[in-house]
Amino acid sequence: MKAQFKNHISLTKKEWNGMVVLLLLIASALAAPYVYQCFSKDTTINVTEFKSNIAALNNAGRKSLNSLKMSRTPLFKFNPNTAAAADWQKLGITTKQAETIKNYITKGGRFRKADDLKKIYGLTTSDYERLAPYVVIPEEKAPPTALVELNSADSAGLTSVEGVGPAFAKRIIYYRERLGGFVAKEQLKEVYGIDELKYKEIAGQVRVDAANIRKLNINTISFDKLRLMPYLNYKQVNAIIEYRKQHGDYASISDMENIAIIDAGILRKIEPYLIYR
Repeated sequence: MKAQFKNHISLTKKEWNGMVVLLLLIASALAAPYVYQCFSKDTTINVTEFKSNIAALNNAGRKSLNSLKMSRTPLFKFNPNTAAAADWQKLGITTKQAETIKNYITKGGRFRKADDLKKIYGLTTSDYERLAPYVVIPEEKAPPTALVELNSADSAGLTSVEGVGPAFAKRIIYYRERLGGFVAKEQLKEVYGIDELKYKEIAGQVRVDAANIRKLNINTISFDKLRLMPYLNYKQVNAIIEYRKQHGDYASISDMENIAIIDAGILRKIEPYLIYR
């Protein structure tokens, strides 16, 4: 019995070698993942770069979507000088860009040709190229033969002058009231915002009647009222009033030559506005 059992469990050399090889294979299979981890390093993801790439992808998608929307925007002929904000938006212009255009027109700006659209801040080259073929600007009427008189014109009269919008009309009237009226149309260049270029644009459409200016009695005027005169600063007004108190009424503009802080240039400017009775 013992001999039979021994014979049953005994292994030949070939079987023993096979078992050893099998055990080595099993051990190798179990150790392989650990060996791989020792010699292989996982690549770390750069989160910042990953987010940047995602943002760039989204931005490209938005641009493509905007381009698609623009291509589907139905365009129509329009006059940029009279188009409403809603019309600009229908043409694919943003609300902010439409407000910029309306402000430009309100301040006296005009579109005389399609290329003038390039003057608008924020309007892209692609916007211009898309809209230019649809710009229709009627031929401008010849300026009226009757010139606008600066000292008597109201706001409506001033805005009839080409290049003068409501904002400029308001400034002209405000300056005219402080001044007492214009004695020469060149004084328009003293109004805020009217530079040499703007003056040349409107000078041929206006005239001045110096008889309409408001005179100031220099011998009775108060400090506060004389202070409104744009040509005089605080110290000069105070000097005029104090000199009058010390020396009596002024007889002519030459009496003011004795006031050291008022030069000949200032005297020439204020002389048309003064009376001495």
